[in-house]
Amino acid sequence: MSAPKTDLAPPNQQGLDIQSTPRAEMKLYPLDTFPYEFPGREIKIQFEIPEFTCICPFSDFPDFATIRIEYVPNQRCVELKSLKLYINSFREVKVFHEHVINMILEDFVKACDPISVEIEGDFNVRGNIKTTVRAEYKKADGRKQ
Repeated sequence: MSAPKTDLAPPNQQGLDIQSTPRAEMKLYPLDTFPYEFPGREIKIQFEIPEFTCICPFSDFPDFATIRIEYVPNQRCVELKSLKLYINSFREVKVFHEHVINMILEDFVKACDPISVEIEGDFNVRGNIKTTVRAEYKKADGRKQ
């Protein structure tokens, strides 16, 4: 059974100059890790980062958000100073809300290979619209030891 066809309108009907920062040009601080000394013992680690900023690719105005991360470590934990510097390095990056949360998720998984991680971007109101973006990852094969 095939999916129903939809007639989507073309993107950017307003003709705005959308200038997202290419991923290769983002100077993001690397996420560092340290060994988790209790593999097999599942714990949840939560972070709340209330001062996230990036730049709107449409308007060039800053976007502000609280980023929430909850993860279950596998063999490694993320080091907090590197997380702070990584998050702060988005300040000059032009990126959509939906994309930045997925980027953070991908980089976090690549750095520490967690059993699971959930990331939420709770963006401040802009133009009478409140945006919350959530993404998650769960290890397909469970714990790797």
